[in-house]
Amino acid sequence: MRTTGMGRSLAALVALVAVGGCTAQAVDANGSTPGRTPGSTRGDTPPSASKSDRSATPGDDKPGTTPSAATKVLWSRGDKGNDVREVQARLHQLAWLIPAPTGTYDTPTVTAVKGFQGKRGLPRTGELDAVTWERLRGMTHKPAAWELYPYGGQPAARPDPRCMTGRVLCISKTSRTLRWMIDGRTVSEMDVRFGSQYTPTREGVFSVYFKSRYHVSTIYHTSMPYAMFFSGGQAVHYSPDFAARGYYGASHGCVNVRDEGKIAALFAQVRGGDKVVVYW
Repeated sequence: MRTTGMGRSLAALVALVAVGGCTAQAVDANGSTPGRTPGSTRGDTPPSASKSDRSATPGDDKPGTTPSAATKVLWSRGDKGNDVREVQARLHQLAWLIPAPTGTYDTPTVTAVKGFQGKRGLPRTGELDAVTWERLRGMTHKPAAWELYPYGGQPAARPDPRCMTGRVLCISKTSRTLRWMIDGRTVSEMDVRFGSQYTPTREGVFSVYFKSRYHVSTIYHTSMPYAMFFSGGQAVHYSPDFAARGYYGASHGCVNVRDEGKIAALFAQVRGGDKVVVYW
């Protein structure tokens, strides 16, 4: 609905300038903002790691114990699936595998496994056998969903019941996805990320009250293209930083979208007053 009156317009503008918007910042897996990014865990010592594992890093030359017999191969080159994605995420935690998990046991994965095996005195086959898998599990934590899909692409969560009527931006913090829904039907889906633990994205039911195609944050002076504001200075908008760094960064409270084409189409469809639901 269009508002009238200079006083109300000026008040709304002052409020928008006061809250200002958001920009990108580095975070870790818990949403905090330390001086390093996830994956740089070379100095960490999991409780279940053996003595030889605690001293063995990619730069270490102290081998562990060689197994006495060959073991069953669990995964090898060419295998695909969620299990492979978990293996890759665990290798990434220890900085053996730099690329993000793909779900395909490819050449970089073979190389990473060989390196991991070699430093622990295991046969450097590049195949993930039972002994190698147990060593890897003992030195790492179970990957969170975002670690399995650090650049997006994970399946969208089930819509919240509040999303099932009307025109809704249905935003799940669990799957880090946005569904654009009309009368219970999903029109489009896209990857999103949120604020850090110090600048969290608000949860609840809101509505789009202001749209700005070429918006620039009044606080951080950064670009916020295709901004759709729903709560103070928090908006859904495109983020080139999200496109480049994935979930190794965070906003200052906004809902970042990584696909510019998808949010451009969304921006054209969303109207002022459309519902926004942010939920776990």
